[in-house]
Amino acid sequence: MGRKKSITVIEFIVSHDGKNWIARNDWLSAEAPTLEELDNKLKKLVKQNGYLEPGKKLDLFMAFDNSTIPQWMRQYSQHYFNRIIRVES
Repeated sequence: MGRKKSITVIEFIVSHDGKNWIARNDWLSAEAPTLEELDNKLKKLVKQNGYLEPGKKLDLFMAFDNSTIPQWMRQYSQHYFNRIIRVES
């Protein structure tokens, strides 16, 4: 059997500032008015910064920053949303 390609995960916190979606962690940050544009910026950013090795796959996990939701509303949902996008070389 062939060897499976390994998949690495980079985690981000995602929020919205009223105008743009923002994804950030300790090393990278991107913002865009739509989630599709944010995804594209993050894909480009990880490739430009050398986080994606040739022949590898990289998952970008984005957890929504629940602290941006008013306290009274948090009881109705455990999370607003989480997302994963896959980047391939």
